[in-house]
Amino acid sequence: MKAVITVLGKDTVGILAKVSAVCADNDVNVIEVTQSVMQDMFAMIMLVDIKSSKLPFNELSNKFDIAGNEMGVKIHVMHEDIFNSMHKI
Repeated sequence: MKAVITVLGKDTVGILAKVSAVCADNDVNVIEVTQSVMQDMFAMIMLVDIKSSKLPFNELSNKFDIAGNEMGVKIHVMHEDIFNSMHKI
């Protein structure tokens, strides 16, 4: 199972490291990352594999919400099934 994680907010030191730490702490494997800084705005999209995580998806999502609040950024986690359903033609 995969998920898409998006991170948006004011650029600060350590955002990628802190989001990656939440992944590592919860057995979430980072497959792909793209990030950009536009002036002082940080944007990142991660594709992750969540099959090894022992947490239910909603609890995992809550962990990212907490991390985002601590950093002052918005982190959104979307399960691949929802992502695929939203993008079917």
